[in-house]
Amino acid sequence: MTGLLQNRSAAGKLLALKLAIYTNRADVLVLALPRGGVGVAFEIAKKLHLPLDICLVRKLGARRHKELAIGAIAPGVIILNQDIIDSLQISPEEINQVIAEEKQELARRERAYRGACPLQKITNRTIILVDDGIATGATLRAAIATLRQEQPASIVVAVPVASASVCEELKTEVEQIICLSKPAELHSISLWYKDFSQTTDAEVCYFLAESEREFKLL
Repeated sequence: MTGLLQNRSAAGKLLALKLAIYTNRADVLVLALPRGGVGVAFEIAKKLHLPLDICLVRKLGARRHKELAIGAIAPGVIILNQDIIDSLQISPEEINQVIAEEKQELARRERAYRGACPLQKITNRTIILVDDGIATGATLRAAIATLRQEQPASIVVAVPVASASVCEELKTEVEQIICLSKPAELHSISLWYKDFSQTTDAEVCYFLAESEREFKLL
């Protein structure tokens, strides 16, 4: 694929075309990484007639370089990028403080997005794991690690854009990776979209509710 993606919705529709083999399969679940991945995953779930849920995970950003991931956390999982930590000379105290803050945000999002509803069954299902792009891969690896604890049948990563090197590395961690664009140098995910406006909490809740409503109508 060449050129810019219009927005997350358009990216999801394009990914759905490449995932058509999973249409109407009772053993498949679409999981989005909030917030940005939810709009992409919504279109995939809608087109393929599949249930949609979220996989809560948070990037650990360096204080002086917020967009630079020094790692990521998910329930029961902490992944650190030691090379970046060493290059920026980030202290263990700063890392622990960032982790504590992001754990609080994970808990807040759990309440806001899912409420009292538990995560849908993962065991023995094929999981289509969706985000709006992959930069370092730390966030996605945290999601994969926490999902593996639930013993899914397989994990398929579906993203609109990721660097070619990250895609190659992820091939050893999941059963399949679907990516529309694999630039040699990514720089920033936002550069690959015409519209990369921030997804809000309200939009996440809308996508989840609407997907559940449409799935029940099938």
